[in-house]
Amino acid sequence: MTNEYYINLDKQYISNTYKRQNVVLARGKGSTAYDVEGKKYIDFTSGIGVNSLGFCNENWTSAVTAQVQTLQHSSNIFVSVPDTVLAEKLCKATGYSKVFFSNSGAEANEGAVKVARKFGADTKGKECVNIITLQNSFHGRTVAALEATGQDVFHKNFYPFTGGFKYAPINDKSALENTYDDTVCAVMVELVQGEGGVIAADKDYIRFVADFCKEKEILFIVDEVQTGVGRTGTLLTSTQFGVKPDVTTLAKGLGGGLPIGAVLMNEKTQGVLSFGDHGSTFGGNPVSCAGGVAVLDELLDRGLLNEVSPKADYIRGKLLEIPQVKELSGLGLMIGITLAEGYTASEIAAKCAENGLLILTAKTKLRMLPPLNITKEEIDEGIEILRKTLE
Repeated sequence: MTNEYYINLDKQYISNTYKRQNVVLARGKGSTAYDVEGKKYIDFTSGIGVNSLGFCNENWTSAVTAQVQTLQHSSNIFVSVPDTVLAEKLCKATGYSKVFFSNSGAEANEGAVKVARKFGADTKGKECVNIITLQNSFHGRTVAALEATGQDVFHKNFYPFTGGFKYAPINDKSALENTYDDTVCAVMVELVQGEGGVIAADKDYIRFVADFCKEKEILFIVDEVQTGVGRTGTLLTSTQFGVKPDVTTLAKGLGGGLPIGAVLMNEKTQGVLSFGDHGSTFGGNPVSCAGGVAVLDELLDRGLLNEVSPKADYIRGKLLEIPQVKELSGLGLMIGITLAEGYTASEIAAKCAENGLLILTAKTKLRMLPPLNITKEEIDEGIEILRKTLE
């Protein structure tokens, strides 16, 4: 079959909610993929940060395959082995007390919203239900997560929302103070606004937010759906900011390619949700959790986490050698690329795909989220394609 055959099937039968590029991926290994006609691509996207170990990592594949052949699913009214193993490994590695597993980042953020609102109601009364998020943020596409997202472009056509969110500009301490009132139960932030343009928050501001939440006795929530699981060089990006949130949400890279989300809770929040308050049919699925264990094994036990920052420095250095690259943003292997005037990120991304490089966009920037185990050879090959495309 040809690429065109599958592209036509996609157009005919799949809901038109994605602006597809004309790439039909059929197989991959590491950070290299091939379409159905055998064309080669270097992958700087990792499925928008999901394939943290690239395509078909051997240890990950073995763990997932073994679990599929053992137990593919069980109801959460029973205990499963991978679920508990991943929970222990994740909590011990991050210093959190408990975790709730969901299926995606949006669901993890919905869980965090429920924790915050129940905490507010329990500690300050039923009117304490509002959550402050930051303008230009992105927290997901389910209704509450969508409303938590501080971008009007995502809100249009989906009103009315459920209510309960206030918005403050990033890195503005006074604005946060002025947005707060007695109805606020939490502040929820991204440390790097990925969909908002790969913009890192100021460390001083994030520490202020953490202290502000502590002073007001409200929850400090950090959405690490995209920044977590080693993406920026540490298991949790919050450690680089010198803060310990009451709740942290994870997803994307945690499963290594399988759907999973996580709500991490500390001593203050671990007991907020009780029997019947929350649940998920597929949350903690044994196969997804087996993939998560394999990811953490690679990062923590086999030393992959130590490779992220050196690779990020190398990539950033190579990018800055390209004349059309004017500025870089983000942290670690979460990179935003500002191009010279006259270059449009979406057009360049499409041209890169034609030339054998898969790369993302964020607002007006190119965005890179390569697999954490990408090789130097793959980096060099991908950067060269980008350089020639820009020329």
